[in-house]
Amino acid sequence: MQTSWWLWALVAVCTGDQFRDEAERIMRGTPVIDGHNDLPWRLLTMFNNRLQIERANLTSLANTHTNIPKLRAGFVGGQFWSAYTPCDTQNKDAVKRTLEQIDVIQRMCQMYPETFVCVTNSAGIRQAFREGRVASLVGVEGGHSIDSSLGVLRTLYRLGMRYLTLTHSCNTPWADNWLVDTGEDKAESQGLSHFGQSVVKEMNRLGVIIDLAHVSVATMKAALRLSTAPVIFSHSSAYSLCQHRRNVPDDVLRLVNQTGSLVMVNFYNDYVSCRQEATLSQVADHLDHIKKVAGAGAVGFGGDFDGVSRLPVGLEDVSKYPDLVAELLRRRWTEAEVRGALANNLLRVFEAVEQVSDHTQSPEEEPIPAAQLQASCRTMYGYSEAPSLHRQPGALLASLTTVLLGLGLL
Repeated sequence: MQTSWWLWALVAVCTGDQFRDEAERIMRGTPVIDGHNDLPWRLLTMFNNRLQIERANLTSLANTHTNIPKLRAGFVGGQFWSAYTPCDTQNKDAVKRTLEQIDVIQRMCQMYPETFVCVTNSAGIRQAFREGRVASLVGVEGGHSIDSSLGVLRTLYRLGMRYLTLTHSCNTPWADNWLVDTGEDKAESQGLSHFGQSVVKEMNRLGVIIDLAHVSVATMKAALRLSTAPVIFSHSSAYSLCQHRRNVPDDVLRLVNQTGSLVMVNFYNDYVSCRQEATLSQVADHLDHIKKVAGAGAVGFGGDFDGVSRLPVGLEDVSKYPDLVAELLRRRWTEAEVRGALANNLLRVFEAVEQVSDHTQSPEEEPIPAAQLQASCRTMYGYSEAPSLHRQPGALLASLTTVLLGLGLL
């Protein structure tokens, strides 16, 4: 009996090694594209974006989930780096902060060209794979980063932004965030306002991927129905397995399936298990569930490394991706399904977004109504005399009152 127990233990260990070896073989040909990594924010908070400080050296960077050796060990071949700025910058210096975070991503590519190459299209990702470098893309996390301006949206596109998360954990004047579904925020746009719909259309025209992580369910559904290209959830998990409002409910997963869209599973414990502790196996459960409801083509990885405080046992940093892939193989995922989750599903979505884009089409240019803006830290040039901006009577009366007070007539 004792001999039999050891024999089965030995078989289990050997089988585990087999799946791990198979995972590495697959990932050498199809490395992972991760949908969301907050290392740029860590570089801001730790070093104020001073990359030349010795402690900021990415080959030896400590106390982070991400550095170059860990990326190599994890077979990460593509990364959407988050250009993130918190909600308290909204109506203040959000655009400036976003530009600084895009700059730090681009400087990472300049300082470590043997490891990172900044790319802006699907062909660039494939080329980076062939070169053995990490294709580095900019994902702007939070619609407040465009300050309700289509001109800023277009400018960020020219600077390399290839996805925009429509909200972070706050409403914009044109889209509702996930806290609306908890009752902590009030719905203001009922999903997407008229201007929010213009943002989605302009993103389609430009070729910017629409990211629905952090948005309300109403915003998810509105964007999925309006967009002419597939969308992504860059770092969200399955609501049926963990009832957290940052996750994606099954009725939305069915829309994901119908639109050829993608859910890149988040590893944050609170979204995986709804507890402070979680395991790699529970992350695989989310991948299984999304595959079951939305199809194998709807699954990806969006670890949220360096953006969260708690990670599952077995997924402590970016080097652990092969262990997760081994678990999927153990669960009888086919090689094609695994390659899809690693990179091919994201590449398909990105290529579809590129095909829908049309820079010969006239851009959206109707500004957001002035009455929908919080103007305390904002000038209002262009609104006073421009035609057809639909200023509401209250806003017009307020402007007239200001003028009359200035003239001493009130």
